[in-house]
Amino acid sequence: MERVQKILDTFENPDTVFRRDFTVGKKKATMLFHPDFTDILTLRAVVNACKKVDKFISVESLLENVLTVSEAETCDDFTTVSSKLLDGDGVVIFDGSASYITFNARKWDKRTVTEPPTETVVRGPREGFIEDIKTNITLIEKRLRTRKLAIKRLKVGRESQTAVAVLYLAGIVKESLVKEVVSRIEKIDIDTVGDSHYLVPVLEENPNSIFPQVGTAEKPDVIASKLSEGRVAVIVDGSPIVLTVPFLLIEDFHSGEDYYERSSFATFLRILRLIAIGLAIFLPGLYVADLTFHYEVVPLKLLITILNALKGIPLPPMWEILFILLLFEIIREASIRMPNILGTAMSIVGALVLGDTAVKAGIISSPGVMIIALSSIALYAVPTLVGTTSLLRLLFTVIGGLGGLYGLILGSTALVHYLSKLNSLGTPSLAPLAPLISNDLRDGVVRSPLFSLKKRPESIGSPNKRRMA
Repeated sequence: MERVQKILDTFENPDTVFRRDFTVGKKKATMLFHPDFTDILTLRAVVNACKKVDKFISVESLLENVLTVSEAETCDDFTTVSSKLLDGDGVVIFDGSASYITFNARKWDKRTVTEPPTETVVRGPREGFIEDIKTNITLIEKRLRTRKLAIKRLKVGRESQTAVAVLYLAGIVKESLVKEVVSRIEKIDIDTVGDSHYLVPVLEENPNSIFPQVGTAEKPDVIASKLSEGRVAVIVDGSPIVLTVPFLLIEDFHSGEDYYERSSFATFLRILRLIAIGLAIFLPGLYVADLTFHYEVVPLKLLITILNALKGIPLPPMWEILFILLLFEIIREASIRMPNILGTAMSIVGALVLGDTAVKAGIISSPGVMIIALSSIALYAVPTLVGTTSLLRLLFTVIGGLGGLYGLILGSTALVHYLSKLNSLGTPSLAPLAPLISNDLRDGVVRSPLFSLKKRPESIGSPNKRRMA
């Protein structure tokens, strides 16, 4: 048939699409499908059902009375039909009829739902997102069984035609927020979208900032909680990372497990994470500043111990710390990129053997190695901020070596001033601390008991402010 050839001609290599000719009530029909994306059993069931028809009446009648396959519909545009073939749908074309029948016959290989490696918990759900958008949406729908859950489906990428879903709770989210998110995604003009992080620069107000302005999560319980607060979630097919906006920096210091622990212990853990990030960023800079400009602030016995360890070290404190930082970053990057077994061996060899040898050779000092080791461990108290804190640590090490404690104070002030101007789709990133929102402080650094969190975060701006009677 001419229309069959017209569809096949839209493909650079028509051989990738298979065809099957059969008859429906003495009327010729052709089924097109992509064998790599479709379920053969579903295709066979459709063909067998069509063959049992004694007399062909119309496409609509066949669709209503014969084809009981889920997600079957008629279509009149051959360009849409071509796209559906690439999505894994089957297409039936009838001789002399202007309409096509498309039906869901998709079958994709996908990994099972497991606990994500970066969000492990002792208590709480262990399900994590995978690379299949349909499965990810189902995991969220299972936790939010409400008619208010709305899903806007989009296609992004001229060549990849990647499926994107924007999720929100109607009546709880600001309508202007949803319109802004959808508008920004629809304006994306790119060949392919390989992961959800391709969309991050579009959703950020300042894409060049080292600080995140879009939230990420790999667990459906976390996303369900954020949706119920009035946020918007963005799911991209092929990525296990779900994006959320608006985003507050304090969220990086929260964990899904905080809400499954006692409030007192959860508060302690949040404070501990804040202290760990402070040590990770400022400890190397303080060490360099004290040894370069401020010997008097170091206790005498500790100063003597450090000076004895520094004897014979050829590098000044700042350059020594920068050299150790460089070594640690190379070891970390190499251990991540290598196979798991070799990566573990590389970490042990690099951190123990190389570090110990360098200290004994008099190239670096043992206090310097200890400072950087402690700082590097503290980085991973908040895994989502590792990249940001690594850059800040390097920056404040240089500031401490050039300007001492006064430079560190000025640098910290400038950092706070910069963060106070940062926002995520109109929401201040430092909220609820700057501006100060007393209601939101109940779930900021402190995690109050769950039944005292009766109102949604005011910083998000939900029109439905009360979530608990």
